[in-house]
Parts: sequence; C-alpha cells; structure tokens
Amino acid sequence: MSEKVYTGLYRENRTLVGNGSCGVMNSLREDALAALETFGLPTKQLEEYLHTDIARWFEPDWGMNLGRVRIPVGVSDRFRCSVPNLSTLAYYLADDRFVASDLSQRTSLADGVIIGGLCEQAGMFPDTIAEYYGKLADMQRPGIAALNTLFAQDGFVVIVPDGVTIEKPVQLVTLLQSPVDMMVTRRILVVLGRGSGLKLLVCDHSADSRNYLVNQVTEVFAGEDSSLELYDLEETAHTNKRVSELFVRQDAGSSVRMAGVTLNNGMTRNSAYVTLAGKGASLMLDGVAVVDGSQHVDNLTFVDHQVSDCQSDELFKYVLDGEAVGSFAGKVLVREGSQRTVSQQTNRNICMKRTARMFTQPQLEIYADDVKCSHGATVGQLDDKALFYMRQRGISESDARTLLMMAFTDEVISRISLEPLQQRLRHLVERRFKSGSNLCEGCQICK
Repeated sequence: MSEKVYTGLYRENRTLVGNGSCGVMNSLREDALAALETFGLPTKQLEEYLHTDIARWFEPDWGMNLGRVRIPVGVSDRFRCSVPNLSTLAYYLADDRFVASDLSQRTSLADGVIIGGLCEQAGMFPDTIAEYYGKLADMQRPGIAALNTLFAQDGFVVIVPDGVTIEKPVQLVTLLQSPVDMMVTRRILVVLGRGSGLKLLVCDHSADSRNYLVNQVTEVFAGEDSSLELYDLEETAHTNKRVSELFVRQDAGSSVRMAGVTLNNGMTRNSAYVTLAGKGASLMLDGVAVVDGSQHVDNLTFVDHQVSDCQSDELFKYVLDGEAVGSFAGKVLVREGSQRTVSQQTNRNICMKRTARMFTQPQLEIYADDVKCSHGATVGQLDDKALFYMRQRGISESDARTLLMMAFTDEVISRISLEPLQQRLRHLVERRFKSGSNLCEGCQICK
C-alpha cells in the first residue's frame, strides 16, 4: 500500500523535512502521520473515487525535494504569460517552493495584509498563520490532506484583514520544472477578514514534459460579509497528474465565486468541499474542461448548507474528444433547520466521439422543508440541426463545430466577473478547439 511507503519515508526523513520548513507547518506532521496510517489513501472501492484511481498515481517511486535543493528556475524571467488589460500582483511557486516577487508590490498593499510564501510569512507571523493553517483540511478520512500536511514544506498565503479590499487581482503562477520526475506538494492558505475583498487567479503551468504528480491542498476562510473570487486555470502537460483538495468555510453574508478551468492536462482530480456556516452566505461554483486524447478530468464537489438563508449555484461543463474521460460528482447537503435554502446544481457535457466517456452523478440530500433546490445532468453530442443550419449559410463544418463548442463553454466563462480574464479564456478555448493548443502567446515557456 502506497501510504506505508510514504509513512516510512517520513520517519526516515523527519529532521530533513522539518529543517526545510517552519514551525507552524511542522507542528501538524505527527497528527498527519497518524491520520495517514489510519485512513490511508483513497482507492476506487470508495464511491467518491470510483472513476479515478488516485492510489495508483502515488505508487511510482516519485522523487521528492525534501532537502530543498534549489533547482534553478527563473520563473519571472521565463514566464511572460499575461492577461491583456488586466494588471495583477504576481507571485510565483517554482514546483513547491515560493519564489520572491517584486518587493514593490508588497509595499503598495494596505497595512495588515499578509501575502507571500507560507513558510516565510509563518516565520514573521506565527500566531496568525497557526490560527488558520490545517484547521479546515480534513485529515480524518481517506484523501490527500494528511499526506499533504505530512510533506508540505512551503506554499502561498494571503490574509486580508477586516475592512480591506485588495483592488488589484492577485495572480499566483505555479510552474513545474525539474531535471527528474517529481512529486510536488503544495499548500495554499487564503483568509478574508470581516468585510474584506480579494480576487485570486491561480495559473498552473509546466515548463517541460517530465512526469509530475502535484499534491495540492487549499484552505479558504471567508469571513463575515467578505467577498472572494477564486479562479483556477490548469495549462500543464499530458505527462502531468494533479490531485487537488479545496476546503472553504463561509461565514454570514460572505460571497464566494469560484471557477476551475482545465484546458490542458494529463490526469486531474479536483475536490471542493464548501461549508456555508453563516446566514446569508452565497456560493457560485463553476468548472469547464476541454479534453481529448487520453486526458482525464474528475471534479467532485460537496456543498454543505449548515444554516438557513444561504444560496449555492453550481455549473460544470465538459467537452470531451478522442478517448478522454470525464467525471463529475456533486452533492448538496441541506441540514435540518436550513430553511429558505436556494440551491442549483447543473452538469452539461458533450462527447465529440463515441470513444469519449463521461460519468456524472449530481445529488441532493435535504432535511429542511422550506427550500428551492434542483439538480440535473446531460450527456450528448453537438446539435445536428444547429450544425446543419450553419453549414447551409456557408460556414465550414470545422468552423461550425468550433462556434457551437465555444457557445457551449461560454456559459461558464461569462460568469467570471473579470472581463479581461473572460476574453483571454475565450481566446484560449478557441485556440484549443481549432488546433488542440492552448499555449499562451508571448510566453517564453510556450514558444
């Protein structure tokens, strides 16, 4: 079993792991070790992982940079990708190591904002980071949270104090580059105080075609009346495997809007666990995936309505070609007493060829009687009538197919509030449909 290999590896390298990290992260490692030994890694015997064999991904003898050897990666020099007409505060993770960005960005931030490398910031603000780190990531079940907590040595943190809104979007660029195949363990922590605001764009990229396994855990605390937009764009390589777990807690009146976009990958499993813990909290949770060949994308969502007067809205769309595999499993739980809940969950999918496969399982579990909840899913092909109509007006078949697929995915993209990001994603999706390429123009990596 893979977990035995990793628990043994940790025991042999306790000192090495700890020396390469910080006190706050080290303080939870023994708890993570016990949890991993008890619950292990998830297998296909569990319903949540029925279509994605996570355990097999962890079986190879992956290299891990526990000694924090500095692999020369000029992230800000090599990464020239940008969103036209969108000015961001850019920060970088090279594999699983934070790379310092332009210091002028930090001096322009409001007092009390903490942003940067998780280990670095935990050294300067240990009590603040310790208040939140590891408090949402659930290690008491099969999953990757325990393994991530055991080995994560660095990551990224944003803490926005009460009443502060960071006007510019924050962009976190994560870049994979290594001379050997590697498992990368990342941790991201986002905390919004009462009445605060943040827009965060996470861009996941590969600089080479090495085999990578990315193990990422993100914890998000949305304080009372706060506003968060979190967009996650994966543009890696066919040799990449990514396992991501996102844990979100929303307090009263908070507004969270999240979207995950997968345009190029190898195998991806994303899990989002959201708790609506305060009255009046609202959630918009979206996803779009464009995959072909042997690519695999699995999205799982669990939205827990714990109190009354909350709203959640989910929209996930997939376009699958070749022998690609897609999976969506979404569950909305409305607990007893959570009256006046409004929840909608939708999954729409297009399989371009019969060899593509899509598995979908939307679920509602309701223990309150004054609610408005709905869910639905469809799997089909392009509308032949619409295709015929466009061909009759002189549009080529390939262009007609592209236009129809663009219209299909645009329903998700148009829900992103940042208009420059909308336009950039439309451009990338169009290139993906036309040529199979999603590489960003003007980027040294993508040339």
